[in-house]
Amino acid sequence: MADAPVDLNTGLLLFIPYRALEMRVFHAVRAAGFTDATPAQFRVFQRIGPHGTRLTELAEAAEVTKQTAGFLVDQLEAAGYVERVPDPADGRARLIRSTTRGAAVTSVAAVAVAEVEAEWTTHLGARGMASLRRQLERLREITDPWA
Repeated sequence: MADAPVDLNTGLLLFIPYRALEMRVFHAVRAAGFTDATPAQFRVFQRIGPHGTRLTELAEAAEVTKQTAGFLVDQLEAAGYVERVPDPADGRARLIRSTTRGAAVTSVAAVAVAEVEAEWTTHLGARGMASLRRQLERLREITDPWA
């Protein structure tokens, strides 16, 4: 006998597709030869802004301690994905910035995201996907402190 269907809360309904997308991206990145980083490292990496981000901001955005973020950034730096550079706004501070290798992995990830979103659009229909995006953007207004 099959188990009765479980009513999933909205948070899980949002998380399950995100996690599937995240793992598809991670597998695509690994298949492209970027085998020296973990999903945890890439969760921090994806939060680096286009002009660099301070470690404390990365830690806050990834919701990890500064020590954990520093450890992950150290690993990303050793693998050549990021570099630490002086912050032009504050000479005492350092920015974490993507390197050429980091940009290459970002390009692979962007292709994988586009593939997943195309599959979702096929499944939901163009109007359904557009509606989903609009509603998620509205939710972001009240849930994303970095927006």
